[in-house]
Amino acid sequence: MKITTTKMFAGLCLLLCSGCSQVQSFIQIFQPQNKTITVETEVPKDRETLEIAPELVVKADTVNEAPAKIVQQAIDGDWAIQVVNGNTAKGEFPPFLKFSPKENYVYGNNGCNVINANYSCNPADSTLRFDNIITTMRACATEGLSDLDINNALRETRYYVIHKEDSRQFLEFFDASQHPIMLLMHQDFNFLNGAWNVIEIAGQQIDNQDMQLVFDIAEMKVHGNTGCNILNGSLETDLETANTISFQGIATTRMACPDASNETSLLAALEEVTFVNPLPNDKVELLDNRGYIVLLLHRISLSQQ
Repeated sequence: MKITTTKMFAGLCLLLCSGCSQVQSFIQIFQPQNKTITVETEVPKDRETLEIAPELVVKADTVNEAPAKIVQQAIDGDWAIQVVNGNTAKGEFPPFLKFSPKENYVYGNNGCNVINANYSCNPADSTLRFDNIITTMRACATEGLSDLDINNALRETRYYVIHKEDSRQFLEFFDASQHPIMLLMHQDFNFLNGAWNVIEIAGQQIDNQDMQLVFDIAEMKVHGNTGCNILNGSLETDLETANTISFQGIATTRMACPDASNETSLLAALEEVTFVNPLPNDKVELLDNRGYIVLLLHRISLSQQ
């Protein structure tokens, strides 16, 4: 079994800036309604050995350094629009922006309509401008934050800065008077990309090297081995809350297992996952909506391939 990935666009190049204003975060817990399904399928001959595509195997030092370097390097992923001119950004759809630096192009949603624009930035002086802003013409609700507020804020943007708060990244736009007019939160799950051993389920240690999960963040897919059966599924994120992730459409093969208890526990834990956090020493923790650790993973190093 082998995964291939498509290369994601490099994100907007951003610079740290001192003297940033206080960042406000608006957190809303998202409770996924996941279900595990089982399907009949032919079991591959290599069901006990996962072949990992080379581009999904990341060296340990690269993973550990990523959080510290992210503010100085290209940033991938979506930016959820959280605050506009001091008001919480809420719409019929989660408002967000996604940058394509190769084309100096940005697209997203202003809470109602799809938005597209060109942009130019200069990291040397942290200037940023949006031009040729175009949106669809869908009729929008009049209550709450108007989509026009987001459009106007983009037109007025002249500077940008990035904040770091714990494991979260925030991008802030300023007008010509250096008054803050928009706050965005970064969603980046690249630290999860690659292959992992499951070492704990709900605090219980797992001693089975065949129990593995492989994440393809570019495709938002997951596959792996329950220790007995092959599993496949997809990933979903919530733009309104940092590090929010859930598993959808998990399907497994149906081989008879000598001990199916750990497999059952793994599948149940995947249904409960709501958040994911990177940890030192090549580990990540996956938590439920109460903040309890339901899965602990350890990265599979190059030496294990």
